[in-house]
Amino acid sequence: MRVIEGGVTAAQGFEAAGVEAAVKYENRKDMAIVYSRVPCRAAGVFTSNVVKAAPVLWDREVVAHSPCVQAVIVNTGIANAATGRQGYAYCRQTAERAAELLGISADAVLVGSTGVIGNQLPIDRILAGVEKLAAARADTAEAASDAAEAIMTTDTVPKQAAVQFEIGGRTVTVGGMSKGAGMIHPNMCTMLGFITTDIAISRELLQEALREDVVDTFNMISVDGDTSTNDTLVVLANGLAGNPEITEKNEDYDKFRQALNCVNTTLAKKMAGDGEGATALFETKVIHAATKQDARRLSRSVISSNLCKAAIYGHDANFGRFLCALGYAGAAFDPEKIELYFENGEKSMLIYRDGAAVDYSEEEATEILSSPEVRVLVDMHMGDAEAAAWGCDLSYDYVKINADYRS
Repeated sequence: MRVIEGGVTAAQGFEAAGVEAAVKYENRKDMAIVYSRVPCRAAGVFTSNVVKAAPVLWDREVVAHSPCVQAVIVNTGIANAATGRQGYAYCRQTAERAAELLGISADAVLVGSTGVIGNQLPIDRILAGVEKLAAARADTAEAASDAAEAIMTTDTVPKQAAVQFEIGGRTVTVGGMSKGAGMIHPNMCTMLGFITTDIAISRELLQEALREDVVDTFNMISVDGDTSTNDTLVVLANGLAGNPEITEKNEDYDKFRQALNCVNTTLAKKMAGDGEGATALFETKVIHAATKQDARRLSRSVISSNLCKAAIYGHDANFGRFLCALGYAGAAFDPEKIELYFENGEKSMLIYRDGAAVDYSEEEATEILSSPEVRVLVDMHMGDAEAAAWGCDLSYDYVKINADYRS
């Protein structure tokens, strides 16, 4: 497997575009399309929030019951959540207009929205935006970048990833884009994410691969503890790579799982590091845990703690905060047998062992915690399981961003 440049147009047969539609803001791209020249098999996972946006309700039906998917239309600025029957009707109108322009069925069109909850979409601008997108779509890297930019809200950078690998003498590509900087605390995944691939694979295995992979990728990130009403992650597979279709769990399926995991992990980490107001990507890796479930609980507990996040922002080697977050994670362990390290990719410093702090340099610890990517490594000394979770520091700017989000 090799990492390549690109996003949703990296795989064969996919086109994209991002345009200005003035849904909420002026002078910025705010609508995107992802389109396949041939029908795709689709898989999806959606928010576990009881309050689900209209696009989530629409997309769940399409993924579950439509024979194929061929296009995705996304808008930013307005979430189309808490909008009742009218909001769902706008999803249908958007899909029908896209279907008319693209020459496909309305039930082959997914829709996505992100932004302010409670406002109705300006449907005239949305439909005009769909017309622009249909005309602008292209299979270039630039078109993919435009689409990734158009789905941003409070994100500061677009998020893309792509990889290639070989199956049966054929080159298979998986690419994707995502957005999300706030309301990030998943219980299935979180944010908007769109993955494209030219692999030939059964619908059932595509769904299973996605559902299992989010557990250790998008389910392992947190920015602020809020699970959105609009969380959507979909994978479209159009089969144009020409590989022998994957219909059972074999070596080819494993290769696809690894590629999907690479793309999802890359996008998840980019989202965590671009959390609202963030100055650092904050990773916690737990090793030698008793069970995989314990490793996940422990690592997520640390990156989700506001006190731990504030310590990272302040470059404060206050290891007690990290121990505290481990202690209430819901996993049993002996605090006198674990080890805790601060790392930044270049240095690793032991901070805690045998139930007490070791003799470490505060200055060097502060230097490590001042890096743009910081890791807290926890060795449980209990078993063979491990897991990593990703978050960000908590800065003053997080409050500023969310205090005037609607204005």
